[in-house]
Amino acid sequence: MCAKKIINTIENDKRTSTQNLMQEIWSAIGAGYNDFEIDACGQHNIGGSVWSKNGAELNFYIKNPGQRVGSMGAKGTNIYVEGSAPADTGWLNSGAKIVVNGDSGDTTGHCAASGKIYIGGNVGTRSGALMKKDPKFEAPELWILGSTGSFSFEFMGGGIAVVCGVNCEDMPSVLGDRACVGMVGGIVYVRGNIKNLSDDVFLLDLDENDVDFLKNGLKLYLSEIKKIDYYEELIDFSKWHKIVAKTYEERQKQSSISLKTFRINKWFEEIGGSIFSDLITDDFKSYDLVQTGESRLRKPNWKNYAYSAPCEYNCPIKIPTQKRFSLLRSGKIKEALELVLDYSPFPASVCGQVCPNLCLNNCSRGNFDEPLDVKMLGSLSKDIKAKPIEITKKEKIAIVGAGVSGISAAWQLSRRGYEVEIYEQDNKIGGKLSQVIPEERLHKEILETELERFKSIGVKIHTSTKVTPELFNRLEQNFDSVILAIGGHNPVVIPFEGYERLIKGLNFLKDAKNGKKYNLGKKVVVIGAGNAAMDVITEVYKQGGVQDVTAIDIQEPSAFEKEINAAKKLGAKILWPCFTQKITENGVQLKDGRFLEADSAIISVGDRPIFDFLPKDYLDEKSRIQVNEFMQTQNDKVFVIGDAIKPGLFTNAIADGKHAAENVIKFLCGETLAPLKEKDLIPSKRIKSEYYECYNSNCDNEQNRCMSCGYCRDCGLCKQSCPQNAISRIDKGNGKFEYVSDSDKCIGCGICAGLCPCGIWEMENNK
Repeated sequence: MCAKKIINTIENDKRTSTQNLMQEIWSAIGAGYNDFEIDACGQHNIGGSVWSKNGAELNFYIKNPGQRVGSMGAKGTNIYVEGSAPADTGWLNSGAKIVVNGDSGDTTGHCAASGKIYIGGNVGTRSGALMKKDPKFEAPELWILGSTGSFSFEFMGGGIAVVCGVNCEDMPSVLGDRACVGMVGGIVYVRGNIKNLSDDVFLLDLDENDVDFLKNGLKLYLSEIKKIDYYEELIDFSKWHKIVAKTYEERQKQSSISLKTFRINKWFEEIGGSIFSDLITDDFKSYDLVQTGESRLRKPNWKNYAYSAPCEYNCPIKIPTQKRFSLLRSGKIKEALELVLDYSPFPASVCGQVCPNLCLNNCSRGNFDEPLDVKMLGSLSKDIKAKPIEITKKEKIAIVGAGVSGISAAWQLSRRGYEVEIYEQDNKIGGKLSQVIPEERLHKEILETELERFKSIGVKIHTSTKVTPELFNRLEQNFDSVILAIGGHNPVVIPFEGYERLIKGLNFLKDAKNGKKYNLGKKVVVIGAGNAAMDVITEVYKQGGVQDVTAIDIQEPSAFEKEINAAKKLGAKILWPCFTQKITENGVQLKDGRFLEADSAIISVGDRPIFDFLPKDYLDEKSRIQVNEFMQTQNDKVFVIGDAIKPGLFTNAIADGKHAAENVIKFLCGETLAPLKEKDLIPSKRIKSEYYECYNSNCDNEQNRCMSCGYCRDCGLCKQSCPQNAISRIDKGNGKFEYVSDSDKCIGCGICAGLCPCGIWEMENNK
């Protein structure tokens, strides 16, 4: 617990600005201070819009504040003003307790929505105006020892005000002139003379509940302003009244002529003429000022899941993480963990371990405090079982390659009822996940569990089967479609002088994964600084005896930051830009004259596919495969995916497999192939971070921290806040629901869209 923070806002005869004062307060709260003593000099908003992360109360003791002291004060904030305060004290108060020992200026308590404001003197004009009550929170209270200025409690919509009228016996009205104009809700308790009260209200005697409220409330209030001596004087309730708003029906009765009647018979009188009848023609239809139905300027649409959340949008596989967290919030844990299997057969291996998690990097929550733990969510799906496939389609598909993209395509096609056979050159499936990724990045047990899950669904797998031209010809003839997912297993070697001395990085990783030991010496240079090169560095150190490892690249390293940091933690150095001139028996000569001593040099600058089994008409003049935008070759039934087209992340390979499966199905069904339609990214400004501020990484679980971008979290704020009660929730069963807006009630005000924390409601122009 920190001691009280004392702030003097005059230093060296220079006044601290409001902005600098607020920043000093925020920093102190972050450092653990809860109590503040502030000698102010007219700075605004002191004590407003602040709260502690641990939920502890904040106490402010203030001298000489400026306007809006306690503005938007939060629950748990207590503000004590020595002496008087200027205008807007407690403006938009949202739960704070504000005590002013003297007078307060104009618009005290203006727009207050919750909390208590205690004034130890008089208040100015329009105090208590637009006070309101949200049924989810405690009603705001405004207590005044003396009197108010004119137009007090104007357009009041809720809450409680108490005007004690102390030392105001000679005043013609303790509420000033024209108090309570437009008042539609709330209660004003007043003691003393009242004149020129608005016609919008009734002046009533107190009942027993009113007396009980005032007895209890006055004692607390007078204690706070240190004037408890007035208690006995103020509990003479014969001098008190209460003011309440008239209902809409009661107001209508006091009107002697309707607006429509006046307009037709007086303003544009058809017979006999009127003051404007010779100038203006009219259809004599009368319209309300606020319209519903087709006369609205705008109308709301509940567009649930019409946009992609940033996590989904930036994930190559388009996994809807926001939907997974929504299921967890609903207690549907099994469904949440199974959902990811609709998108990927590798949630724990790839999403949980080796993926750089582009979803996490773009998480909306990261703009507020910390991104969600998406890796954890992926890992939880490791042990989810898959149902065996049921073949329902007559077409058969062959897949060449059992790496990540090939398994992804087989997973999607078999789950749709197609018979799939995989042909894999290696003696085990998994591609580079199995063959080259160090166990530091991918635990063997996790990968084996997910590969066994894939095998369990019943796909036919032929391992240790190299696809020759003859076998490929048979696949073309005997299968309705063929997918080539052969990956990139031909390491690129740049023909420097002495290149024959280089160890190929991919071969080194495969050998290391199979337990082979290399005699690398004490110093090793790795040419390349991508993610694969960082894996090479990991395995180099595991070989034993190596003391110095340097990775070089011609450009800034393309490896992910965490992989670079892991390599540096092992002791590796990374240099760039470095242009290799030649490889010698003693090391690597660079073009700028530097010489890097090395007992061994390993090159890891990329890998290429091997298409030696394909007829030449499948390839271009550089022996590269020719495909269209749908991954099709010149033979419409043959598709190519993954690293065989373009090197990428494992998530790119999974996405390629999924997209290829969709294209193959369209091809087999005789449909025209078309680009995949992606939902637009939801605009960030539509996500209301204020709703989620109470859920932080220190005190709550991840499913509540998720900001559910574009996916309704069923909070009901729209329904509760609609001023016309136009919004209703429709339960569709099986956990499904929908919110609808009744056009006959909706006025197109946009409050639903303004409040929705997920950005679901969208206002559009009404044609």
